[in-house]
Amino acid sequence: MRVSTQKGQLAQSFLPGLSRVQSAVDELAEAKTDDRGAIFTRREVVDFILDLAGYSVDKPLQDFRLLEPSFGHGDFLIPAVERLIASLARQNLRPTAALLKDNIRGVELHVASFGKTAGEVRDILIRNGLLESDANDLLDAWLVRGDFLLTLFGHSFTHIVGNPPYIRQEMVPDALMAEYRRRFETIYDRADIYVPFIEYSLKLLDEGGVLGFICADRWMKNRYGGPLRDLVAGEYHLRTYVDMINTDAFHSEVIAYPAITVIAREPSGPTRIAKQPEIDARTLAQLSQALTQDAPHGDILQTTVSAGGPWTLDESEALTLIRRLEAELPTLEETGCKVGIGVATGADSVYIAPFDTLDVESDRKLPLAMTKDIQSGVVEWRGLGVVNPFDESGKLVSLSDYPKLRDYLERHGDAIRKRHVSKKNPNGWYRTIDRIYPELVTIPKLLIPDIKGDAHIVYEEGKFYPHHNLYYIVSDDWDLQALRSVLTSGIARLFIEAYSTRMHGNCLRFQAQYLRRIRVPRWADVPKDLRRQLRAVAEKDDVAAREDAVSRLYSLSPSERATIRK
Repeated sequence: MRVSTQKGQLAQSFLPGLSRVQSAVDELAEAKTDDRGAIFTRREVVDFILDLAGYSVDKPLQDFRLLEPSFGHGDFLIPAVERLIASLARQNLRPTAALLKDNIRGVELHVASFGKTAGEVRDILIRNGLLESDANDLLDAWLVRGDFLLTLFGHSFTHIVGNPPYIRQEMVPDALMAEYRRRFETIYDRADIYVPFIEYSLKLLDEGGVLGFICADRWMKNRYGGPLRDLVAGEYHLRTYVDMINTDAFHSEVIAYPAITVIAREPSGPTRIAKQPEIDARTLAQLSQALTQDAPHGDILQTTVSAGGPWTLDESEALTLIRRLEAELPTLEETGCKVGIGVATGADSVYIAPFDTLDVESDRKLPLAMTKDIQSGVVEWRGLGVVNPFDESGKLVSLSDYPKLRDYLERHGDAIRKRHVSKKNPNGWYRTIDRIYPELVTIPKLLIPDIKGDAHIVYEEGKFYPHHNLYYIVSDDWDLQALRSVLTSGIARLFIEAYSTRMHGNCLRFQAQYLRRIRVPRWADVPKDLRRQLRAVAEKDDVAAREDAVSRLYSLSPSERATIRK
C-alpha cells in the first residue's frame, strides 16, 4: 500500500517558505492526541450526521464524492465507506477500484492514526470482494497523509463530513500559522483552527453540496467567528443546527460543548434547530428524519441567520426580552462603563508570588486580586502580588534603573524567555503578555470571574490589580454598587446565556465581548429615588428588593420578570 502525501502540492504553492512550513507540519504529524486537538466521535452521532447530510445507503452513493478532512481513527471515514459498499449492494453492483476511485477522499496529518485507519479501511474493502491490489489502489486514490488546510484537490465534493481538530493558534508553529492566515480569510482574532477547516471545506463543496460537522459552537457567537458567520450567511444555507450541550457526543469529555451544523452550498433559507438530543441510535434516526423534512414538527424550532452579529439560534422568551432591551437601551460601555480583563503574564509562577516576599523594588510590584480571592462574594486578599515591568507611560522600564528587578528577572530568565511573547520581542523579553496599567489598582471596580455557572460579581473598592481570569468593570458615571445590584439580579446572566458558549459543567463564559452586550439605562436617566433604592439594595443584599428595583429600572412586565427569575 502506498501513502499519498502533499509535499508536491505544497511546493507548487509556496517554494520560499516550504522548509519551515513543512517542518511545522512534520512536527504536528507526530504530536500527541491533546496537542493535535483530536476528539473522537461516537458512532451514533456519526450516523446521525451522515443522515442529516443525505449520505445514506438508499441513494446511489457511487455518484457522490465525499471528503473527510481529518479522519483520525476513522470515526466518519469508516462508516462512509461501509455505506458506500452497502449502497452498491442494494443496487446489485460489485465494488471495483475503477468504479470507486473518485468517491472518497480522506486527509489525516497524524502518522500513527493514518496507518491505523488505512489498515482498517483496507480490511473492509477486501472483505467486500476487492482484490488486495485493487484495495491498495483505492487507498492510494482515497487517502492523503498531510495537512488538510494545505492540501490541494482536483475536484469539488458533494458531501464533506467530520469533526475538525480543536487546536488553539498558540499551539501552531508560527510559520504554519502565517501560511494559514495567508490562505484563509476567516482566521480572525484568536480563532481556533476548526474555523479555517470550515471555510476551506465550504469552498470545496459542489453547488448543492452539503457539509456536516460536529465541533465547538463558539464561532457562532464569539468575536472571532464574525468573518465565518458572514461567509455562511452570505453564500451558503445553514440548513440544520443541533445543540449538543450536555450530551455524550464524544468518547471523551470536552471543555466546550459542541454543536452539529449542516451547511449547504445553496441559496439561504430557514434553519431547523434541535436541542440536546438523547444519544441513542433510534432517537437520532427519527430526529434526522424530522430535521430533513420541511413539515412542522413539535420538537423542531426554525429561524434564519444573518451577517453582522452573533447567532443566538433561539426563539425563547428570554431572547424576546433581550431584543426589546437592545432596541430601547444603550450597551454597558455606551453608558460610560469600561469592561476590561486583568493581566496575563505568560509565566505566572515567576511574575506572581506573595507580595511581601517579591524581591523587587517597591514600585515594581502591585497587589493582585485572583479568582480565589473573591469566592465568598467579597474580596478576601490572599496576599499575592504581580511584578510590573511597565512605567506609567506604558513603556518597559530600563532594568539598569531597577537592579533588584533585573536580578529577579534574570534568575528566572529561562522560564521568561521561552514564552512566545519574549521570542517575538527579544529586546523586551521581560514584558508581561498584557501591558499593566498601575492606575487601575486605585480605581473602584466590579470583578467578574471568566467561567462561572451564574453571575458572580464582586465590588472591589480600589486596592488591587485583577488577574487575567478576572474581568472588570469601571465607571465614572454609574454607581458601581448600584450597577452590581442590577447585574446580579439576573440581567447579566440573561445576556451572557444568550451570547456565550456553554463550557463543561454547564458553565458560562463571562468574557468582555459578552459583558459589553448587556444593556442598562444611563445613570443620569435613572430617577433619583430609584438610584437610592438600588444603592440600598446593594448594602442589604436583599434579593426581593433587588428584583423590585430592577423591574422598575427596566419596566419589566410580570412575564418578563418571571423570565429573568427563571
